[in-house]
Amino acid sequence: MIKKRRMNRSGQVTIFIIVAIIIVAVAVLIYTFYPKIKSSLSVEEQNPISFIQSCIEEDINSAVETVSAQGGSVEPENYLLYNNSKVEYLCYTLENLHPCVVQQAMLKQHIESEIKNEISENVDACFESMRNNYIKQGYSVDLKSGNKKIELLPKRVVATFNYSLTLTKGEDTQKYDSFVVMINNNLYELVSIANSIIEWETTYGDAETTTYMTLYHDLKVEKNVKGDDGKVYVLTDRNTGNKFQFATRGQIWPAGYAVPVL
Repeated sequence: MIKKRRMNRSGQVTIFIIVAIIIVAVAVLIYTFYPKIKSSLSVEEQNPISFIQSCIEEDINSAVETVSAQGGSVEPENYLLYNNSKVEYLCYTLENLHPCVVQQAMLKQHIESEIKNEISENVDACFESMRNNYIKQGYSVDLKSGNKKIELLPKRVVATFNYSLTLTKGEDTQKYDSFVVMINNNLYELVSIANSIIEWETTYGDAETTTYMTLYHDLKVEKNVKGDDGKVYVLTDRNTGNKFQFATRGQIWPAGYAVPVL
């Protein structure tokens, strides 16, 4: 009887060991292959809005970085070369000892237009890629292109694509009238400060950078004088690292002259 009990216990232990091995094996397989399975499913299960967001987000960020480093333009025409970047003059004059003249009266709108033009082709490519993806999944796809809009808003850049999309599969129909992609970036605030500096440049020929840093504790303002070529202002958000830099060329203050304080 005792021997029989020992055999039963031995059999139970063996079963437990086998079950444990199976559990460990399954866990290893899940750990190894789940990321790949998840990745393969994500494209299929991704909704249209998420698809466009992931497809174009990097291009928007890239365009924002480009215009931020070059004074608001993708291809600067009148620029000062600074750290291997063509930095657009936003205030300029050829006459020494004269205040500069504003070059982009609507700077914010100009930057929005530059970003939109820079990403336009990629936006169309993203929508076409999405269309083909859903067709492969067996959907009937009706896609109509529309207007593209870029807006610099407080602490964010918003892209709105007024494309209409209708997806039909069996009795299921999904309709989308517009697509919005949003990225976190405070270019709006940096451009507002740049406009303030330009206003002082047009009036007095210079701006006092420390005053801005006193008013905005999270802001770093650098002024790099490049001789007769003018100056480059670099505005940096200390928290995010976001930057906007631009050039000016205008009145040069005589040695020892005190620049007016804001």
